[in-house]
Amino acid sequence: MADTLLIIEDERLLGSEMKRYFSGKGWDVSWAHSLADSGHLLFELGFDPLVVLSDMNLPDGNCLDLLEKARGRRITGEWVILTGYGSVPDSVRALRLGAFDFIEKPCKPDRLELVISGAVRSARAQRRLSEQSDADSQRYQPHIYAGRSTAMITVREMLAKLASIPFSALIITGETGTGKGLAARILHHSGPRTTGPMVELNCAALPRELLESELFGHETGAFTGAKSRRRGLMEQAGGGTLFLDEIGDMDIDVQAKLLKAIEDRSIRRLGGDREIKVDVQVIAATNQDLQRRVAEGSFRADLFHRLSVFRLELPALRTHKQDLKELVPVFIAEFNAKAGKRVRIVPEEVWQRLENHAWPGNVRELRNVVERCVLFSSDEEFPIQWLQLEADQAVGASVVTDSDCLYLPLDGSMDLDEMDRHIIETTLAKYNHNITATAKALGTTRETLRYRIQKYNLHIPR
Repeated sequence: MADTLLIIEDERLLGSEMKRYFSGKGWDVSWAHSLADSGHLLFELGFDPLVVLSDMNLPDGNCLDLLEKARGRRITGEWVILTGYGSVPDSVRALRLGAFDFIEKPCKPDRLELVISGAVRSARAQRRLSEQSDADSQRYQPHIYAGRSTAMITVREMLAKLASIPFSALIITGETGTGKGLAARILHHSGPRTTGPMVELNCAALPRELLESELFGHETGAFTGAKSRRRGLMEQAGGGTLFLDEIGDMDIDVQAKLLKAIEDRSIRRLGGDREIKVDVQVIAATNQDLQRRVAEGSFRADLFHRLSVFRLELPALRTHKQDLKELVPVFIAEFNAKAGKRVRIVPEEVWQRLENHAWPGNVRELRNVVERCVLFSSDEEFPIQWLQLEADQAVGASVVTDSDCLYLPLDGSMDLDEMDRHIIETTLAKYNHNITATAKALGTTRETLRYRIQKYNLHIPR
C-alpha cells in the first residue's frame, strides 16, 4: 500500500508539478487548494495522511492554524511547511506545534524529497508508537486484574477510580508477586496520560550515585565519565508516568530530591544551574513496611505522606485462594497460546494441591508454576507431576542448621535480590551479626558485605 501525502498549495502550477513528481515516486497524493478543502479532507472525510506538505500562507489563512487544529484532534502525521517569505515567529510556532521542518521556497526537488523521506521515517515511527499505545490501552484495563473475591473486586474498583483522576503521586504496596507492576501499567494505560510515555526504574538495582543521575539527568562534566548531557528519567517521562519500583530501597538523600521534584514539578540536572519544569505523575511501589522504615529513620516521613495521599494495597494470594479457579485458566490460556499447547482439563487433585499451598511468591509464583506445567504437558490434562509444591509449603526459604545448609525455592517465588538478602540475613544471624565472620563464611570482603547490608537495609544490633 502506497504512503499517503497531502499537498496543500494554492499555486496551481506548483501544486500540479509536486503532485506529478511525488505520484511518480509511488506516493498516493491528494492535493488541496485551500485550508477549507484541507479541513474537509482531514476533519470531515477522516483522511489521515502520513505526511502533509503545505504552503504557509494560503488565500483563506495560515496553515499553522490548520496544523494546530489537527494536533488538537490528535491527527498524526508529519508536516513540512513551505513558504516564500518565512519569519522567525512563524518558524518558532511551526516547530512548537511539532512541524517536522520549515523550509523556504524555491526548494529543489531532490532537497524536498530528502526532507520528505525524513518525515516519512519519523511518521512511521510515531504511528508504531501510537498503535502500541492503543494496544496497551486496550490490554491494560482494570478488568484484567482477575478474581471474584471481595478483595479483588475492591482492587478493581480502586484501580478504576484512580485511573479517572489526575493524581500527581501514588504508592502501591503489597508482597512480592502480588502484581504491583501490572497495577501501575493499568493506572497509566487506562488513565488520562495513556498517550504519554511510561518509564520504569527499579530503585534497588542501582547505587545512590547512579540512581540520582538516572532520575534527574546530568550535564557534561558533572562527574567523572559524564562526557555528554543526559536527560533524566523524570524528563523522559514528561506528559506520562514514572514508575519507581522498590522505592523503599531508595537512598534517603535521593528521597529528598524526589520529594522536591514532585512538589515543585521541576528538577535540576546534576551539574546543572537551572530548574527544568517536568509534567509527570509518579507511581511508587514497595513490598516493605514504609511506616516502620519511617519510624526507624530510613525513609523520609514527608515523602511517605506525599505518596500516601493515594494508596493502593494489593492482597496476598493466600488471603483470597478462591480466586485460583479464575486465575489458573487465564494463565493456562496464555501459555497454551505461546507454546502451542492444548491443556484444558485440570484434575481435582491439582486444585487441592494448589489450594493447600501457601503461595509465598503470590500470583507471580502461581504464574510460574502454571507455565512450567503447561510447557511440560503432553496432552489436554494439566500434569500434576510438575507442580513441585511440596518443598515450598513453608513461606519463604528455610535454614537447616544441623548441616549448615540454606534451602531456597527455585520456582519463582523469590527473585535474585530476595535470595541475596535472605542469604546475608540468615548468615548474619548464624554468626551473631559479626561482620568479619559473616564475610568470611560468604567468601566476600567486609566492604562488599557492608554495602549489601546498607542496600537491603538490614538491621545490625549494636
